[in-house]
Amino acid sequence: MNIRMWIICLAVLGMVVPAYCQTDDEALNHVVIVLDGSGSMDDLMSPTPVKKMDAAKDALVRVMETIDPETQVGLLVFSTSNLTEDWVYPLGPLDKDRLKQAILSPLPGGQTPLGSYIKKAADRLLEERARRFGYGTYKLLIVTDGEAQDQDRVNTYTPDVISRGITMDVIGVAMSSDHTLATRVHSYKRADDPDALAQALIEVFAEVGGTGKDLESEEVFKELASIPDDMAKAMIKALAGSGNQPVGETKKDGLDRPLLDQTANSPSSPTEPAPLPERDKTLKDVLSGLVILAFIALVILIRVKLRQNKKRG
Repeated sequence: MNIRMWIICLAVLGMVVPAYCQTDDEALNHVVIVLDGSGSMDDLMSPTPVKKMDAAKDALVRVMETIDPETQVGLLVFSTSNLTEDWVYPLGPLDKDRLKQAILSPLPGGQTPLGSYIKKAADRLLEERARRFGYGTYKLLIVTDGEAQDQDRVNTYTPDVISRGITMDVIGVAMSSDHTLATRVHSYKRADDPDALAQALIEVFAEVGGTGKDLESEEVFKELASIPDDMAKAMIKALAGSGNQPVGETKKDGLDRPLLDQTANSPSSPTEPAPLPERDKTLKDVLSGLVILAFIALVILIRVKLRQNKKRG
C-alpha cells in the first residue's frame, strides 16, 4: 500500500465518521461531572465561612451559563445523605433549569468511593461513544476534596480510562496537598477558595470544544459520495467499537476479562468462580471492518487516479 492510499485511509476515518455516523441530535461534546458528596464536603473552605459543597454548587451554577448549548452533560454525585439516585442529572442534552435543580439537590453524607465512580462515569461515556460510533469528544471531570477509600480501584481504573481516549480533569477542593491524581490525569487544578473553584471549572469547560469535522479534507470526501450508508456505518462500528467495553475489562481471546476483582466485597463465596461472559464478535467485526476499509480505499484510489489521468489527457 503506497503513501497516497494510507492518506486516503486516514481521510476515510476522519470524514466518514462525522458524515455518516451522527445520531439524531448534533451534540459533539460530552462531559460527566463526578461531584464528591462525602461528609468532608460539609466543612468550611477555611478561612472563608463558605462550606465546600455550597462553593461547589455555586461554582457549577455559574459555569453552567458558559456551557455550549450543544454539549451533553451528566452529573454524578456519590455519598450524599439525602438522595437515593447518584445520577442527579443523567448524561444528556443541556437543560439549564433541570441541571440547576440537580446541582442544588445533594447534601454531603458518607465516604469517598471515588474509584467506583470513576468507572461508573467512564462506562457511561464509553456507552455514549459506542452509540455514536466514536463521534465527538468525551470528558470526565472530578470535583473532590479528599483521597479515595477504594484507592486500588482508582489506581486500576484511571490509566484504563485515559487509555480509552477519555479526557480526565480533576479539581482539588481546599485540600492540604495535591490529590494523588494530580500527576496522573490530563489536568489538575487546586481550588482553595470559592472564586478559585469557579475559575477552575470555567477553565475546564473552556477546553470543551471542537466540531468533529475535518474541513480540509472536503476534496477527499467527494470520493465517498457513492459509498452506501450501511457499508460506511458497519465499517465505522467495527473499527470504533473495540475500545468501548466497560472500564476495568480487557479483551482477550474475544472475552471480557476483569482487570480488578469486582467480587472482593461480595457476600458470595470467594471460591466460586464467576461465570465468563459469552464470546462476542468484536474481533471478527474489527477484521471485517478493516477488509471493508481496505476495499473502500482501493476504490477511492482507483477513482482518484482515473480522474488524474482524465485531466492529463
